Amino acid sequence: MKNKHLFLMALSSSFISSLAAQSISVEEFKELEHKVNKLQNTVSKLHKENRVLQAQKSNDSLQWSADFRTSVDNINYSMANGTKQSNDALLRNRLWLNMHYQVSENIKFGGQLAYNKLFGQRSLANAQSSAMDGFDWVSSQTGVDDKVRVRSIYIDYMDSNLFAQSIPWSFGIGRRPSNNGKLSTYREDDEASSPLAHIVNAEFDGGNIKFKLESLTGLKGSAIKLAAGRGISNAEAYFTPTPYSSADSGTKNINMYALNITPYKTSAITTELQYTHASNLIDIQNSGFNQFGSFVASNYNPSLERVGDIELFSTFIAFHGIKGIHKYLDQSTLFMSLALSQTDPDKDKMMLGSTNSELGHSYWMGVQMPSLFSQKGKWGLEYNYGSRYWRSFTYAEDTAIGSKIATRGDAYEIYFTEPLAKGLSFQVRYTYIDYKYSGSNGFFGAQSGSAVKISSIPSSTDLAGTLVDTAKDLRCYLRYRF
Repeated sequence: MKNKHLFLMALSSSFISSLAAQSISVEEFKELEHKVNKLQNTVSKLHKENRVLQAQKSNDSLQWSADFRTSVDNINYSMANGTKQSNDALLRNRLWLNMHYQVSENIKFGGQLAYNKLFGQRSLANAQSSAMDGFDWVSSQTGVDDKVRVRSIYIDYMDSNLFAQSIPWSFGIGRRPSNNGKLSTYREDDEASSPLAHIVNAEFDGGNIKFKLESLTGLKGSAIKLAAGRGISNAEAYFTPTPYSSADSGTKNINMYALNITPYKTSAITTELQYTHASNLIDIQNSGFNQFGSFVASNYNPSLERVGDIELFSTFIAFHGIKGIHKYLDQSTLFMSLALSQTDPDKDKMMLGSTNSELGHSYWMGVQMPSLFSQKGKWGLEYNYGSRYWRSFTYAEDTAIGSKIATRGDAYEIYFTEPLAKGLSFQVRYTYIDYKYSGSNGFFGAQSGSAVKISSIPSSTDLAGTLVDTAKDLRCYLRYRF
């Protein structure tokens, strides 16, 4: 390429030199001038193409993509005393800016910036109660302001051999994609991130190491992954005169450890299980929320208190293509998931409103089928159930009415997703939640996590007017990805 440039430049110069060697007519001069300009344009074009080829060859550029969604939610609550609360049209814009860079086969950089905002200024009717909307675990999920936040940013190292053995492995660290995990992404129409959303669906910082074990086990797609993250760093302010002066400040580092195992995975069947342990979890004391999850402004004077640990377990199986029944079902997906949670309160502390270690369970099942109207469209049905003391590590709310994954009761959902044009899609989704116990969307401690049977509360009491019995969310969105 370089030699071609030199040749063309030399050829262009020869035309100029010829002008000094002989006398030419005006017409001949214009013809030569036209040829020179044409050659110079060719040189410029070749030079530009060469730069593009070199950039592509070395992948020496940060790749960007975008995902923009505008949604409207029609929200309706039925309270335990029979009254109604609603928002006819909650409008929201969400923008994800995705970045990717891979200069070699072994090292990859990735990240995502997130903008998530309700239309116009937020009313802040209970300004104090919205203080936690900017909490690090949920800040990219709540429509609290117009800021662009880092939802994920990480480095991954990958290798095809471990200690000279044919065991592919990888290591990654940073702000990991730890929400929008497997199962939740069927109805979200997204690529799944690593955790199982049934037990972990919150933003987190940390790292993981993964080993693909198919060559050792003989089982297709088998793998094991170890992960660790930190939810809160016990750090004092920069100018604290006596750092860590208190014997017990009420908080410690909140750490999370996870073991994820994929026993078997093919294009037809996926199996996966995950165990997670989170330590030093907190409650928000004097948060303004009472023990049933209702906000009382006079109680607002927030502080943090360490309350204990929690253990979570989830396993799921998914069938991609239900063969032998009908050709329509050949393109369908059926999945089932079971999850357990076990609290471990510190001495004299309460978790989920109890001083005892409480066991909760949940199951989640669904089916996704191809659309009757288009080749790439899909529709699905899902059902979630959570017991009295069920507690998922879930704060990235999966619906505008609250997390259906964290429901202590029954949740039903139906959705339709249809492509409209290249990159453009439309979805309509309806979610119905029937709460059996209070505290589904609460924190870990006593103030907002108590599990009281809603049907046992007399409708004539003031408390019944603050507890949600059923919730409905009809959502539509228009989404463009490029």
